[in-house]
Amino acid sequence: MTDTAPETAADRRIRATVTRRFVRDPFVIGVVLLVVAIAWTLAGGDLDFFPFLLMLLGGFGIAFSFVNATMEMRPARIGVILHVVVAAVLTATMLVVIEFDGAELLADLPEPARAIALVLQIAAGPATGWIWLGLLSRVTDLFRRRDTAKRPAPTPPAWQREDDADGSRVEFPAVPLRMRALTITIVLIVVVVGLAGTALLIALDGAGMLLGPRIAILVVGAGLALPVYLVLLAVIRRRTLPCSVAFGDDELRIRVGTATHRIPFDELETLVWRTRSDYARVEVRGTGAKGPGTEGTGAEGAAVDLSLIAGLAKAPAGRTSELPAVPRRVFRRLELAGMTVQRMRRDEVVTFRRGV
Repeated sequence: MTDTAPETAADRRIRATVTRRFVRDPFVIGVVLLVVAIAWTLAGGDLDFFPFLLMLLGGFGIAFSFVNATMEMRPARIGVILHVVVAAVLTATMLVVIEFDGAELLADLPEPARAIALVLQIAAGPATGWIWLGLLSRVTDLFRRRDTAKRPAPTPPAWQREDDADGSRVEFPAVPLRMRALTITIVLIVVVVGLAGTALLIALDGAGMLLGPRIAILVVGAGLALPVYLVLLAVIRRRTLPCSVAFGDDELRIRVGTATHRIPFDELETLVWRTRSDYARVEVRGTGAKGPGTEGTGAEGAAVDLSLIAGLAKAPAGRTSELPAVPRRVFRRLELAGMTVQRMRRDEVVTFRRGV
């Protein structure tokens, strides 16, 4: 299926939800934070700690929205071109301001205009850093694809027929982690890095004056954000467990480590299946029971609420951190069990819900 393939009503509805959560909402929040920072600066006149933090978070929010928007653009080359152009323009603007002394350039402007320009200059630091990180991710992906062309490409886990059961099974490593918890963790890290960076800039006032405030913000931001990200990824991957999912004729069987769950299709409430990206995952909600012979066996009818993120787990040799597509026969069986299906990203994400 190509980028120009027609979208169904479900595709448009889910795409609108994703756009709202990852593009529109961060942009609105970032703008609001910057407006509050500008109002605070105009009212107080001094660059206090609180408005400084709002500037950093506001710049990050707008950059986060921009990077996600370019990732969603179709055809993809338009998003890449826009991403490169904006990164280059922002970087060039910051270098010009640093080279020719931003304070002198703004000296002839009225006081409100100088305050607004100062807020935007400080916000541009984390914004430019995040935009370049997004661009670095694109470049890394490009080199990965070139390397793949030179050697046998790793393959995603594949479905295997169960000899002792009535369906097919896929085995994969995954991290038991909810998307909401991951999102909250990322937001908290941004806040903590912002606070730590602010404290470090205050403590190293001499170095900040030597480098210039904007370069100091970039250096401190990158020096703190990258190690924190790598530590977070290492901590998450330490929780990786061997998992498997099997679709039988009338039930879903899930193994997470040593625990197993059996959920009849007519007791399944929600099933989210994403095949690719860092957020490749399986989310299951419904009623069911843990299988016999495992630790912590639950009572029949116990609620099942699982989220297994395969995209963040360390893949074994020759495999990718992905999931195979849901077998075609499963669509029909789940529809017969009273569930409806929603698709997005050219079938990359499939969601089954009851009563929708």
